[in-house]
Amino acid sequence: TYEELRETVRATPSPTGEKQEIEPTAEPEKIIEIPIDFQTLQAQNPDIYAWIEIPGTAIDYPVVQREGDNSYYLSHNTDGEEDAAGAIFTEDYNSKTFQDPNTVLYGHNMKNGSMFQNLHSYADRSFFDEHREVIVYMPDAVLHYKIFAAYLYDSRHLLQSFDFSDPTVMGNYLESIQSLRSMNANIDTEMELDSTDRILTLSTCYKGQDDKRYLVQAVLESEER
Repeated sequence: TYEELRETVRATPSPTGEKQEIEPTAEPEKIIEIPIDFQTLQAQNPDIYAWIEIPGTAIDYPVVQREGDNSYYLSHNTDGEEDAAGAIFTEDYNSKTFQDPNTVLYGHNMKNGSMFQNLHSYADRSFFDEHREVIVYMPDAVLHYKIFAAYLYDSRHLLQSFDFSDPTVMGNYLESIQSLRSMNANIDTEMELDSTDRILTLSTCYKGQDDKRYLVQAVLESEER
């Protein structure tokens, strides 16, 4: 299903602006290249609002959010069909703008290597060091993140456990991540993070440990709008 979807919507990059005649002294209109056909995607399913890609992995999927039902995409794909693989999704504790201090994306750890299974590759330090980029496409923007942490965590609900809108809470949370010392953790302790940063948390299950989650986290470095 998702392979067919990629072939359908990954077309020639479409600009978000249009070229027009302008005065010689005026600055040219900025055009952002969006390589995802969001018009087609949202006609198929209006819950689709973004697309995530991690170069060097198989993670290349639409991102959805279901109003009023945070568990829907645990068991349904983006066509609305029942599917054990589910979809990559956010809950309504997050906005759909990626402007929140911490946006949490969920995906299953599938045996066939699909969905968020590839996140577990970040347990290898060499892989972690060589695959730090995360790209999020939106209909009118491209967000560029850099991975700074990958580690095994407990199963608490992050957005219900921490008030990330509180700068003190956010700052302490980031410090706690960078101070992690574990065989299951790869952390870039040299990256400078603070409470004003916007981070992306990718969460998936850990085989054989239902009370654990494997998290890969990235910080927003730049955005094109």
